[in-house]
Amino acid sequence: MDNSDNRSPRTTPRKTRGPLIFGLIVLAVAIGIAVGGIMDRKKAEAKLVEATNEAAVPAVAVIKPVPNEHADELVLPGDVESWYEAPIFARVNGYVKMWYRDIGAKVKTNDLLAEIDTPDLDEQYAEAKATVARAIADQKLADVTAQRWKRLLASDSVSHEDTDVKVYDDEAKHAVVAAAEANLSRLEALEVFKRIVAPFDGVVTARRTDIGALINAGGGTGPELFTVADIHKMRVYVRIPQLYVSRIKAGMEADLHMPEYPNKVFPAKLNTTANAVSPDSRTLLVELWADNPDGLLQPGTYATVHFKLPADPSTVRIPVSALMFQQNGLQVAVLDATHHVKMHDVTIGLDMGKDVEVIAGLSADDVVINSPPDSLSPGDLVRLVGEKKGGTKGKGGEQLSEAGK
Repeated sequence: MDNSDNRSPRTTPRKTRGPLIFGLIVLAVAIGIAVGGIMDRKKAEAKLVEATNEAAVPAVAVIKPVPNEHADELVLPGDVESWYEAPIFARVNGYVKMWYRDIGAKVKTNDLLAEIDTPDLDEQYAEAKATVARAIADQKLADVTAQRWKRLLASDSVSHEDTDVKVYDDEAKHAVVAAAEANLSRLEALEVFKRIVAPFDGVVTARRTDIGALINAGGGTGPELFTVADIHKMRVYVRIPQLYVSRIKAGMEADLHMPEYPNKVFPAKLNTTANAVSPDSRTLLVELWADNPDGLLQPGTYATVHFKLPADPSTVRIPVSALMFQQNGLQVAVLDATHHVKMHDVTIGLDMGKDVEVIAGLSADDVVINSPPDSLSPGDLVRLVGEKKGGTKGKGGEQLSEAGK
């Protein structure tokens, strides 16, 4: 028997199963790839859903308000005025004969500033002296006549009626003399006002007249002739906003900063207040005193006044970036224990530039959102910067910070 013929039927089934196995392997690989793709897609979809959910909850940074335990500095504009200042007007009519002190001149009390030529007053004065002399002569004649008639009455040579006329005429002449002397005294006093003198020690800050100028008595028909100011000490007037009135007390120290002396500080002391808030500006007018031994402070100048206010532990400080200006006014976004937003209405005190003082509406225990988004509303759920869903902090998460640090 031929062996080659007997092997031929067994080799045929083996060749038939080979492609089938290969096909099954390919199918299994394809199914594995498909299942892997489906699983990867589901994982990607899950991650996308998680990222979308996290993105829907805004991430915010928070700060803690800092208690205001240090003295605050209140900076306000002030007006510097002289200790005394007197505009000097003429008391008599005439013409300027000569002036002797110009602006900037230092003067003492009763130093001569100018002289006024008063021809009309001089004539009235001369006439008044003549009137007094005549009145005295008439009064002496009336005295002699009254005495003579009294002696004649004693011998019944004249009547009582005629004697009374002479006596009362004598009294009338005495009254005329008194009136004439009073008028003379008035004119003598006006003669003194021909000399314009300094009312106190100081400096001439203005001269608004010249030789030959017509002078009218009084202060309602023209400018003053001179202005004299006492600048050995200065008065500084500042208007304090009503918000800080309760923290302003007499005796407080303050520093004056002048723009013309940028590297020099002038000490001052608060002497008194108006004890009344102006209804127009809602401010309290206060007066400070500042010594001026070198004469560097000048009346009419502007000063920046720095007050050291006592600390107020009931107030806190937060960054300006935490404030929200909305339709309900000035507010601050605060987080509760469940990370939901609450809006607090706040009242601002001092503005320190980067930080502000909050005097009402906030406490040191509040958790304040810093740089809140404009779309933030009460009741919104938020998460802290770097915090993952579920409240865990991821790598690089921001810790709670304090305002002003």
